[in-house]
Amino acid sequence: MLAVIFVTIFLLHVPLLRLPYFWDEAGYYVPAARDILLTGSLIPHSTVSNAHPPLVLAWIALWWKVVGYAPVVTRTAMLVVAAFALVGVFRLAERVANTEVAIGSTLCTALYPVFFAQSSLAQVDLAAAGLIFWGLAAYVEGQEVATVVWFALAGLAKETAILAPLALAGWETIGLLATQWLKPPTSRIGGGAAKGFALFEALHPCSARRITSLLLPSLPLVLWYVYHYSRTGFVFGNPEFFRYNIAATLSLTRFLLALAMRLWQVTGYLHLWILTLAMLLAMRLMPPQRDSDSPRPPIGLPTQMVFYVVLLTYVITMALIGGAVLARYMLPAVPLVIILSVSTLWRRLRSWRVAIACIALAFVAAWIWNPPYGFSPEDNLAYRDYVELHEDSERFLEARYPMARVLTAWPASNEVSHPWLGYITRPMRVVRVEDFSLDEILSAADFRSNYEVTLIFSTKYEPRPAPWDRWRTWTRLKTQFFGFHRDLPPAAAAHILGGSIVFSEERRGQWIAVIEMEAGQVRDAEARPITEGRMPN
Repeated sequence: MLAVIFVTIFLLHVPLLRLPYFWDEAGYYVPAARDILLTGSLIPHSTVSNAHPPLVLAWIALWWKVVGYAPVVTRTAMLVVAAFALVGVFRLAERVANTEVAIGSTLCTALYPVFFAQSSLAQVDLAAAGLIFWGLAAYVEGQEVATVVWFALAGLAKETAILAPLALAGWETIGLLATQWLKPPTSRIGGGAAKGFALFEALHPCSARRITSLLLPSLPLVLWYVYHYSRTGFVFGNPEFFRYNIAATLSLTRFLLALAMRLWQVTGYLHLWILTLAMLLAMRLMPPQRDSDSPRPPIGLPTQMVFYVVLLTYVITMALIGGAVLARYMLPAVPLVIILSVSTLWRRLRSWRVAIACIALAFVAAWIWNPPYGFSPEDNLAYRDYVELHEDSERFLEARYPMARVLTAWPASNEVSHPWLGYITRPMRVVRVEDFSLDEILSAADFRSNYEVTLIFSTKYEPRPAPWDRWRTWTRLKTQFFGFHRDLPPAAAAHILGGSIVFSEERRGQWIAVIEMEAGQVRDAEARPITEGRMPN
């Protein structure tokens, strides 16, 4: 099965395999994996460490060591991980439902735009999610050793993966305490109460051994943090990373806004609403189908509770922490929604296969159809547009201004200074700004003698101002809590900087431009050194 799934998704990703590295790939993950390849160090030195465990990065470095350093090797290595994750989805769905539900769930997960786009990207969230699925499958099967192994590996893929076993450990602990301490003596229980406690015990098939198997996976992650602290002096990454992802997110207002976004991401984002709406309508309007005079069975209630505990934990925790509310953080949760939804359709719709086929087509459409609201380009094939825009502009930049000092923002600052990211053939000198907002461009205009050319691009996908953007409070809240800003269009930036546009290109809501400074404004000066910007998540 692994081979079949891998070959299938590999063929679907063939047009993407040679693309240079995108956004957080170029900003953190590829430099960190390259450090492992070149020095064997698990702590990156060519970029600031953010304390992510090294399992996925070591996997990529191993492929480079054996096959060779190239984007196609990196993306193939990640597709192997994606195929393994899909086998985990199949195994989990088959154990909690049946083979038909497993096939439908695996198909929908593979085609869901966020999962599909992340499948070949050198990032860690999909790998962690896949290991969580294997851990959940072992957990519902009662395989305690396998549960420990899979969840431990998940925690070493990304630290937030440890949320799944810890949430289940808390759920089991509640059940264990309740059944042992709150249950009155048998002689005092009436018929109704006895049935209630029997149901409660059925929802909590708990034991001290099962709880231990859910707590042990935390140990390798703790040891990693001890090692990281001993080498860097920081436990959870550098102070800026900790501030951005944890300290700056602890606000009730931000939490409520992020919670709404997280709920949307697990129920409606990028055509997922079609699946969840179909599930709700089927539950409301259609009785269970019957096979051999018996109704099709639902997923068992104890297993459903396991899914709900993991879902709720991820939604709440990832609304509380994480500076950027990225959809990829919810990859451990969305396939659980898919499994529950597909199981409901299988149980209640006679033509459930037709419904799944329509949903799959809707997911494929969302690969290339950008929604009418702002979203991250890494959530569908918009990331390909970004990469190709930057390839074209940076090749032009290198050919026409090979010795120029370039004003630009992260991650393009990495792209033009590190040839091994795949955009240019030799490094260029960089003067860096945080973004291309009005304030940053005005600040850059004050030291225009430090650079000869500007590479300006869209740092956020904003198709058009939405009606609610006219509400100043909403714009203020987005700016305060989620780093919202508006990039100046190239013409306005060129006017403020006193230059002229010599290259520009646009694709489906994203754009990039090269601005040449007027010769009379350029004097000899040393380029300002690159400053560290926001760390990837």
